[in-house]
Amino acid sequence: MFINMKKILLIIFIFIINCSSSSEFRSTVPNVDINKFMGKWYVIGSRPTSFEEGAFNAIEIYTYNADKEEINIDFTYNKDSINGPLKSVPQKGYIIDKVNNSYWKVSPFWPLKFDYLIISLEKDYSWTVIGVPDQKYIWIMARTPTIKEDQYQQILTSINKLGYDSKNIKKITNIQ
Repeated sequence: MFINMKKILLIIFIFIINCSSSSEFRSTVPNVDINKFMGKWYVIGSRPTSFEEGAFNAIEIYTYNADKEEINIDFTYNKDSINGPLKSVPQKGYIIDKVNNSYWKVSPFWPLKFDYLIISLEKDYSWTVIGVPDQKYIWIMARTPTIKEDQYQQILTSINKLGYDSKNIKKITNIQ
């Protein structure tokens, strides 16, 4: 009985946290073509979650499942070094704003669902920036394993202009 009560309290706590995070909603890009957004993205820089600490070769692959109206996200990375053990964190994405397609909820496992805001996206879908309302986490992703330093700096500048803080964003090492 005591163990079940702990589980119930944990679920209630998680629900409260998830509900409160949406109150700080920040703006997103005006439109995302879901089909163009799908595919492989290399994580170039981030303020990582605890799952991503020590990530090298960080890759997210998005696949849209139209029947279930969800996005399968296959996040893989090498832990702690370029040749470290390969880790995988499968997730599900749910489009919340179906007009713009730029506000999602992402779930690593039930019942957790976290805000996922597409805050910047290059016109040719070559790079994107994902944020969360409270700015605790942020991801810079590109279709290639690396980007030029001047482009990276321009992205950081654009993040600041959007009202996000680009401090403490860590570059991710990816094999080319």
